[in-house]
Amino acid sequence: MVETYNNMSGMGEGTDATCVFRMPLDDATAPDLMRKVQVSTPVLTIIKGPQTGNTFELDEVETTVGRDPANSIFLNDMTVSRAHAKIKRGPMGVLIEDLGSLNGTWVDGAIVNSAPLHDGSSVQIGTFTLIYHESTPERIETGE
Repeated sequence: MVETYNNMSGMGEGTDATCVFRMPLDDATAPDLMRKVQVSTPVLTIIKGPQTGNTFELDEVETTVGRDPANSIFLNDMTVSRAHAKIKRGPMGVLIEDLGSLNGTWVDGAIVNSAPLHDGSSVQIGTFTLIYHESTPERIETGE
């Protein structure tokens, strides 16, 4: 268990200590509250590049990304390799893997061979910047 102390100042001569105990995530006694919750299909949305605004659902176990039109996600730009990356969904989450591309695959600003994707992760492939989301963002009406 992790133990954290926060000293409170300005409380007179003595100081009060607050102890915070965090349960490790891998603790077998912690209940799995999300076991029965169905997670929506994760998506990748292009926020920078020639196809800005396009959103791709990652509904397959394996999704290919590249310049070849046969890929699940076709990114039509010379900075993208024909077979650039592969995205795998599994019981431990979503993983992106570079397939030996010339310009590399970047996740949250770091070049990677393989990396997990988390809600809000930024993925750069060539000139494209994509954002990974665990579910499709809801549209909010603004009245305009």
